[in-house]
Amino acid sequence: MPAASRTALVTGAARGIGLELARGLVDAGLSVVLLVRRAEAGERAAVTLRPRLAEGATCAVVVADVTDHAQVAAAVSRAREAVGPIDLLINNAGVIEPSEVPAWEEDPATWRTVLEADLLGPFHCVRAVVPSMLEAGGGRVVNLSSGAGADDRAVYSAYCAAKAGLFRLTGNLHLAGHDRGLRAFDVSPGTVRTDMTGAMGIHEHRSEWTPVHAVLDLVVAVARGELDAWSGRYVRAGIDTPASLRAAEGELDDRSRRLRVLPHGPDDTAV
Repeated sequence: MPAASRTALVTGAARGIGLELARGLVDAGLSVVLLVRRAEAGERAAVTLRPRLAEGATCAVVVADVTDHAQVAAAVSRAREAVGPIDLLINNAGVIEPSEVPAWEEDPATWRTVLEADLLGPFHCVRAVVPSMLEAGGGRVVNLSSGAGADDRAVYSAYCAAKAGLFRLTGNLHLAGHDRGLRAFDVSPGTVRTDMTGAMGIHEHRSEWTPVHAVLDLVVAVARGELDAWSGRYVRAGIDTPASLRAAEGELDDRSRRLRVLPHGPDDTAV
C-alpha cells in the first residue's frame, strides 16, 4: 500500500477548481506544485497559498502547456528540483467547447483543442510523473472526470469523448500499476460554479451548484490513502463522501463504478 501522499502536482492550478484543490491540499499539510500556463497567474495563486503551508511544506510554480509533452516533461523536472518526489498527480486542467452544437456542426480545430487539453494533456502528465512514482514504490493519480464521459449527450461531443477516454486512462493506470503501488481515481467534481461552467448555456438557469468543499473532501481523502479501495473507479462530489465511500467498500465488485457497455438482457454474452 502506498503511504499517504506528501507532495502534489496540480494542473490548471491558477484559478477555479485547480486553485481550490491546491488550497485544500496545502491546508491538509501537503507540499504543492502549481502547473500553470502563465507564470504570473501561477505566482499570484502561490502568494495566497504560501502563508497556509505547514512547517516543512513548500509551494512551487512551474509553467507548461499540458498539450505539449516536452514542456510538461521539463516542468515536472523543475518541480522535482523544487519540492522533491511527487506522489500525487491531480489532472485538473481542461477546456470545453464554447458552443452547444452536435458533432457535425463543430469546428474541427475546436474539437481537436478540447481533446488535446482534456485527454492528451493528462496522458502527458502521467507519462512525465508516474515512472518516478513507481520507482519510489507508488503514488496516486486523480483525473478530474465527469458524468459527461459516461452518458451520451447531444452537445459537447469533444468534451464527452475526452472524458470517456479519461475513464480508460484511469483504468489502465489501475490495472497496470496497482501491484506496484499505483492508485488511480476518476473524481467528478459535479457542477461547481466556475468561469467555465458559468459560461455554458446548459447551466444558464441552474440554481444549485456542487460546493467546492465536497470536491476537496474527496481529493484530500484520496491523498491520505483513505479511498485506495476505490482505485480504478469513479466517484462523484456532491453525492459521494469519504465516509459513504469507505462504508461501501465491502460492496465493490469488478463492475462497480467502471465504464462498461451494458448488456441488453441476462442472456447477452457480447459484453
